[in-house]
Amino acid sequence: MINLIGTYECKADAKGRLMISSAFKKQLSSVLQDGFVIKRAVFQPCLELYPMAEWNLMMAKINKLNRFVKKNNDFIRRFTAGVKMVDVDATGRVLIPKDLIDFAGIQKQVVMSSSVNIIEIWDKDKYEKAIDDAALDFADLAEEVMGNTEEDEIS
Repeated sequence: MINLIGTYECKADAKGRLMISSAFKKQLSSVLQDGFVIKRAVFQPCLELYPMAEWNLMMAKINKLNRFVKKNNDFIRRFTAGVKMVDVDATGRVLIPKDLIDFAGIQKQVVMSSSVNIIEIWDKDKYEKAIDDAALDFADLAEEVMGNTEEDEIS
């Protein structure tokens, strides 16, 4: 499993190409040649860039869902809507398909942010707003998600 670290700004060119930061390229060096999958995020107006190995792990989980349960089938359809395979070119750029650029509202200024094993790709203004909005509730969220784990309890 990959554990990515960092948040980096870059610019999208007129064709929708983004230069992957040298720090991310270094962290992804062992999987760059395998390609990536890019998709719409589930909860935010951004994109998610999955290294192929991480995408395959996600698909293994999704393939366990019973497709004869309507909610599962609907989820699979929505989760994979607009999914595309992309490669990093020789100069370290990735081409973001136009429909996904439109979905994320990407203009020119872009933020690429690690999210454990994937990279989120945001329009910079939308990213800043999401971070500002989340800051208000982060302490409560952190306590709810991380504060009550059994591992941390002292017997």
